[in-house]
Amino acid sequence: MAPNGRGAAGPRCIAIVGPFQSGKTSLLEAILERTGAIGRAGRVADGDTVGDASAEARAHGMSTEPNTATVEFLGEKMTFVDCPGSMEFMHEMRNITPVCDAAVVVCEADERKIPALQIILRELEEADIPRFLFINKIDSATRRVRETLALLQKASRTPLLLRQIPLWKDGIAVGFIDLALERAFIYREHAPSEIVDLPGDEAAREREARFSMLERLADYDDALMEDLISEIEPPRDRVFDDLARELRDRHVVPVLIGSAERGNGVTRLLKALRHEAPTLEETRVRLGVPEDGAPLAQVMKTMHLGQGGKLSLARVLRGAFHEGDTVVGSRGTEARIGSLLAMVGTGTSRISEAKPGDTLGFGRLEAIATGDAFAAGKSRPEAILSIAPPEPVYAVALKVKDRKDDVRLSSALAKITEEDPSLVVETRPDMGEIRLLGQGEMHLRVAVKRLASRFQVGVETGKPQVAYRETIRSNAAARGRHRKQTGGHGQFGDVMIEIGPLPRGEGFAFHDRITGGVVPRQYIPSVETGVRDAIKCGPLGFPVVDLAVTLTDGSYHTVDSSDAAFQAAAKLALAEALPKAKPVLLEPVLSAEIAIPTEALSKATGLVTARRGQILGYNARPGWEGWDVISATIPEAEIGDLIVELRSVTAGVGTFSTRFDHMAELSGRPAEQILQKTH
Repeated sequence: MAPNGRGAAGPRCIAIVGPFQSGKTSLLEAILERTGAIGRAGRVADGDTVGDASAEARAHGMSTEPNTATVEFLGEKMTFVDCPGSMEFMHEMRNITPVCDAAVVVCEADERKIPALQIILRELEEADIPRFLFINKIDSATRRVRETLALLQKASRTPLLLRQIPLWKDGIAVGFIDLALERAFIYREHAPSEIVDLPGDEAAREREARFSMLERLADYDDALMEDLISEIEPPRDRVFDDLARELRDRHVVPVLIGSAERGNGVTRLLKALRHEAPTLEETRVRLGVPEDGAPLAQVMKTMHLGQGGKLSLARVLRGAFHEGDTVVGSRGTEARIGSLLAMVGTGTSRISEAKPGDTLGFGRLEAIATGDAFAAGKSRPEAILSIAPPEPVYAVALKVKDRKDDVRLSSALAKITEEDPSLVVETRPDMGEIRLLGQGEMHLRVAVKRLASRFQVGVETGKPQVAYRETIRSNAAARGRHRKQTGGHGQFGDVMIEIGPLPRGEGFAFHDRITGGVVPRQYIPSVETGVRDAIKCGPLGFPVVDLAVTLTDGSYHTVDSSDAAFQAAAKLALAEALPKAKPVLLEPVLSAEIAIPTEALSKATGLVTARRGQILGYNARPGWEGWDVISATIPEAEIGDLIVELRSVTAGVGTFSTRFDHMAELSGRPAEQILQKTH
């Protein structure tokens, strides 16, 4: 039994999410201090927090991967997973939050961060995750809490339910009133708040705020509505039962206040989580996981720890696991549990058993990936989640600093893409390039640093090449004659070809109009082979497309003609014909859908037109209040760092998707610059 006489609910798993720099890591630190897991909370600014301990996170002063810590509070175990808030690392939360019992959304009264908050809340809404809102930095708030609530409500499709109101002194929040408990608390630095008598001048404000809270709860409780109409004070236990039920049914989002850096409001948050967050049983129902069956767990994150090997952060949804157990993943792969590790930041401690509800590290599950479920025994479990990674919006070309690392690069890239499925590796043999694609400049910068720090593979990055092509504007004809006598059998091939442009996107066509056997049938395929080889690099230096080639005449020698000779003759003929047919450079043009907050529409439009883009239209983003979508076409050469500037003008939240649309002629100064680089 827990100290208050309640039956223990079992280990909980809580995600901490929120916009960039809202204070998530500080909140985790305050929770660790309050629960006794650490002696004193560190500060992000000082670089001494339990979370964000990686070299990449410390270097950039931001979370770049999830941080996990398991604590005990009033006899119950809770694991908190602090997820990065930057849009560039948001995919990390998508595999984590569905397996959690609830999420704490850390935010602040900052209008500039409402679009980011909207994105995060939308993710949670779509995944059907129960959630609390924690308004952080209340000690430095400049607007009244009612104004703040109205501001934040714009980001949530579910009603926000204010649970606490601040106590003000000289314009500074010095404490709060808990509307469910009807008690007043004064904040203490890095310590639980002190209960005080409700100030007399606050009674009316408290009654009004409490009635608003009860009125919202009564929308889903007829008995409570009758009490309110009859002006009967409802029993406190029923109020708390309603708070818990309506959170779990996703009818409301409870709103708590505090200051993570000062440790204010943390105890009340922990108590709300303990009493009201769904249990493992309820989470299983939400995920569609039966109660009975073999021990089952879900992988939330994969990490490669150098000498420590592969570690899979997973939550046990059913049954128990032990070190050495054989497990089967939802893709049918088999593995053996090398170790079981409880985690607090980068610190780990070995444990003997993983029990239902536990969230911990499973060592050396080599064949099991992020997003997989795995079960003990020999039977393959059904997949629980199916989460597609986001489309990449930024790319760099990679080149190893030391040639001896060529082989190791492939292995290292496989590991970082396993850790982070939103990273994509693309090999382009036609350009001699390996590309790394991801969610933004910072995302790829961190990935490159990780290649060096964790896998000892140093790489240089560059701008990816653009797949330029060339074609012709007019018809031309040419003869190619290959003749060589070296003693014995010589080489002889003679062809006459005509070339002409094809409609854009048609590619290549080869025809022959040979009559009278002037080129024997067995050599005609050789002529086509020679032509196809020749168009790999045209007179401008790029592959030739949208070209029709017709073999019209030729001659042969009964002894000296051969396949190789006719291939050589075809190349000579094409090399002479192409420059006469007015060659022109082609560039790939992409179709783009750009999503931005409405207030950034004019700036985003300017970015597109400045990049030789063509605006096709504007629309409101379906289901997203305060957002617009720009439809446009943009040359691939101009798309490279578009996401960097787009995020700059949208407070970090703008994004886009692209697909190839067509090849377009490129002339004038832009074409001259490309050709100067080529020749």
